[in-house]
Amino acid sequence: SNQFGKRLFNTFFKSYTEKVWGMSCREISADWAAQRIKGLSLGSAIRNALFPQRRPKDSSRVIKTLINSFKYPRRGPGMMWETCAEKTKALGGALEMGCRVIRCQYDDANGTWTTIYRDQNGNEHALESEHVISSAPMRELINGLEPAVSEEAKRAAGSLKYRDFLTVMLILKNRDAFHDNWIYIHDPSVKVGRIQNFRSWSPEMVPDPDKACYGLEYFCFEHDGLWDSKNEDLIALAQRELIKIGLAREGDILDGCVVRQKKAYPVYDDDYAEHVATIRDELDRRYPNLHLVGRNGMHKYNNQDHAMMTAMLCAENISANTKLYDLWQVNQDAEYHEAGDAPAEQTVGTAIRLVPTRVTATPELAPEG
Repeated sequence: SNQFGKRLFNTFFKSYTEKVWGMSCREISADWAAQRIKGLSLGSAIRNALFPQRRPKDSSRVIKTLINSFKYPRRGPGMMWETCAEKTKALGGALEMGCRVIRCQYDDANGTWTTIYRDQNGNEHALESEHVISSAPMRELINGLEPAVSEEAKRAAGSLKYRDFLTVMLILKNRDAFHDNWIYIHDPSVKVGRIQNFRSWSPEMVPDPDKACYGLEYFCFEHDGLWDSKNEDLIALAQRELIKIGLAREGDILDGCVVRQKKAYPVYDDDYAEHVATIRDELDRRYPNLHLVGRNGMHKYNNQDHAMMTAMLCAENISANTKLYDLWQVNQDAEYHEAGDAPAEQTVGTAIRLVPTRVTATPELAPEG
């Protein structure tokens, strides 16, 4: 409420935030707000509403919450992973899909790992490696390490919490009712927290110009009432709520489907930072070539691009055989720059917009400039 005042906070932030996390705002760590609305204030929101096309002369002052344009895959983010898989295979790499990691065994004498995993047929396999990069939820990873971590680290991991998520996609026979990528639903009388308009991300995601496709997002805990609801009941709920808030009429909705995602959000409660610090300290001391990346791997509420950046910088660290970058500083000391429609020569450097300052620099590895 410091940035916007109590009344605006109660109107626009409180109900939505409590939908997302399933807890009172008083129980949520201030770290979450500091990270998610960094730089946003009432003044900046008003200026953006009155003068939406004006950009600061200093691009580092652009507030990512208010960015109007950005690059996006034509058929959605899955295109990136499909291309990544193709390139990995072309370089001789192997992808083991649909497998479950059972445990990761560390040989302290040799500094090597043996990862035991089970394939879709139930057969177990062993993979030898010098490094392990994990984006698995920190809580699950801790329980699968051998030699086992301390009881203190186990307790810390067991105290980490997650918020789960489901999306109800609805196809409508009418054109888009709104043109934003998504809108936040503050009304506490409905359960939906956010609605995406997939065509606004890219027209190719909804190829029929006479139809619209919305994704109604619901935040929940695994095995609570929403999570365990039948798909047809969730679709019916989404239909009722879309009509109630005025974005559809009776008879508009043609079809729907449900997608569930476990552990979509690492919870930032009052104690999470202490638990993560306990785990990090032990992993750094005992498993120097175990690397944590991504939102769940680091129990850090990063955006997708930030999570991807941690993995890319991790690869650079391993390739250089030294800690060039502190992955925990991604989205902390780096600014967000908007490429927008700037000339190509001005956007080349935006690929490193989220790279934190190097923590080491040798003559042959020193940053340019």
